[in-house]
Order: sequence, then structure tokens, then C-alpha cells
Amino acid sequence: MGGLLDNHIAAVTGAGSGIGRAIAQGYAREGAQVAVLDVNGEAASETAQQILNAGGKALAFTLDVTDRDACRVMATKVAGEVGNISILVNNAGINRRNAFTADRDAVIKDWEDIIAINLNGTFNVTHAFIEQLRATRGRIVNIGSIQSFVHVRTPNSPAYTTSKHGVLGFTRALAAELGKDGVRVNAIGPGLIETPLNAAVRANNPELIKIFLDHTPLGRAGKPEDIVGPAIFLASDLSAYVTGTILMADGGYRAI
Repeated sequence: MGGLLDNHIAAVTGAGSGIGRAIAQGYAREGAQVAVLDVNGEAASETAQQILNAGGKALAFTLDVTDRDACRVMATKVAGEVGNISILVNNAGINRRNAFTADRDAVIKDWEDIIAINLNGTFNVTHAFIEQLRATRGRIVNIGSIQSFVHVRTPNSPAYTTSKHGVLGFTRALAAELGKDGVRVNAIGPGLIETPLNAAVRANNPELIKIFLDHTPLGRAGKPEDIVGPAIFLASDLSAYVTGTILMADGGYRAI
């Protein structure tokens, strides 16, 4: 199957690795031209080169989503070098697992860093590209989490849970506001996905991973590629009447 995203231009944040890289590659396979955005410019270039090597179209850009002015500059740069985007994926994010009652300074830093990237970053990038998306009657795909609903049974920072609740609220609020402009806004809720972001936890804390897997009906962790299908669906005309929702890709975690 191919061509579901022909004639689309997609911007994907955090596309230098993990879920973001997989989505960028999946969009390119479906015909989209991809603006690969990541705070790590070298990683962004690697993703773009992989897309080009596979016959797709991509350009790499370095972007810190916490820098609101830089996001505005980037939106202008992408429009000038690639064109107005019609798909935006807000994927850039971090996670830490300090409890609220842990070291005071660590907890404060967790809050500031996680909210700055996961929540404010989603706002900054969306706000920067919104006029392009309105002009193209575009689609926004935000990456939420199983923790967009609950603080799950495994150790996690309150900041991460709060940020992902916020991403879901932001998704619903924008869907309600932008529907009249033909802009659809949805989210994806991954469960435990094997990415570089959680590689150390997976290697050093097998008990934690077992807690996740014991509560996952499919009995396995996800791969970044498991998020690609949902991301293509939400960006394509297959979901033309879908907005304001979150598509869970969690192996059934929230079903039990």
C-alpha cells in the first residue's frame, strides 16, 4: 500500500529517533514530503538521509521546541524551503521517573524540563505552524500516552503524567476550535514502546518492565513501528470524520 499521503507536507518533531523517526519514515513511504525536526541536528539528518535512501523526500532541521521564537522562525523556514505543511506531528518528549517526594531539586527540575518539552513544546510548535495548517485544512497528531488518563501502576514522575493529561486536553480543545477551519486534531496514546528514551530503564529494571507486560493483553512491549499505522490513519483521509479523539496503541493496557 502506498500513496495515502501523496501531496502532503508533514512536519514531525522529535524525529531523530524512536517513534518520531518511525512516523517520519512511514509518512515518506506513503508519499508525504517530510520536514524532520529534532533538537539533535545530526540525528535529524540521519532520519532524513534514511528517507532519501529509501526513495522518499525529506529535509532535516534542528529545532528546540521549548524555544517559542525558534519555533516561529522554523515555521517560516519550512514554508520557504519545503512549503506549507498539512500534517503536524507533535512527538518531541522526555520522561523521568522521580517520585514527587524524591530529592526536592530533582523534582523541580523534572517539572520544569518535562512541562517545557512535552506540553509547552506542543503548544509552541502548533502555534507557530497554525496558519499553515488552517490554509491547508491540515491535520495535527499529538503523541499522548496511557498516562493521558491515569498515573499507571509503574513509577513515573507526576510531571510526566501531568504533561500527557495536558496534551490530551490540548488535543480536544483545538479539535473543538479548529473544526470550522477543516483542521482535524487527534492524539495517539502509546503504551510501553521500546525506544532510546527508555532503553536504560528496560536494561536496568526488568521488574518494572514485567509490571507493564503483565498488564498488557498482547504480552509484549511495542516497537516504534507499531505507532506508524495509527499515525498514518490519523493523518490521511481514512480518518476524514475523526477529530478530538485519542487512538490507543498500548497492546490493550487500558482494557484491563
